[in-house]
Amino acid sequence: MIKKLLLSSFVLAVASFGCQPATENIDIINDAGKPVMGLDYRDFDRAASEMVQSMVASGAFKKEGGGRYVVAKGRITNDTMQRIDTDQLMAKVEQELTRSGLVAMTAAVGAGVEPRDSLVHSVREVRDSDHADEFNQDTLQAKGQLIAPELSISGKIIQRNVRYDNDKQQVEYYFQLRMTNLTTGLTFWQNEIVLGKRGSNKSVSW
Repeated sequence: MIKKLLLSSFVLAVASFGCQPATENIDIINDAGKPVMGLDYRDFDRAASEMVQSMVASGAFKKEGGGRYVVAKGRITNDTMQRIDTDQLMAKVEQELTRSGLVAMTAAVGAGVEPRDSLVHSVREVRDSDHADEFNQDTLQAKGQLIAPELSISGKIIQRNVRYDNDKQQVEYYFQLRMTNLTTGLTFWQNEIVLGKRGSNKSVSW
């Protein structure tokens, strides 16, 4: 009897596994799949692209005397119900800004305690280490070579859930970014992009 029960359970488990939908790859560039109530890569792509287009069109990067501004990543606050990495938005913004050739992003400093690239400071610590004489002194990074940022980009991602009717809900995502001149504290540019989604009350957005 026990053997029959075990066999039946095994058969049901195999049958259930066989009914699982097949895994498929996504064409990230051309994907027009089913929208979701939460934020996905398409939302971050759209928000980042529109933000960069707005920055460039505003003329905020036109530096007096020519040249490129050095820009640092400021703090991006996640004020949504989702556990998202705000660097996902800024990574795409930085990527498009760097490609534009209008600015240079610094990895030496940024929001948080650690630098964007810890090696920027680690290689400089070699100068005062016990094994500094093991290195060719001409290859050590000299003091006074780091370029301080002139502008920073910071912002917030906000989520609002609104009951649309008895069966539907509306979820609104506000992407807010601003560019600040670190010398004067003045805001050079600011923009907000709103993405709205409407679906069943049974759908979750976190």
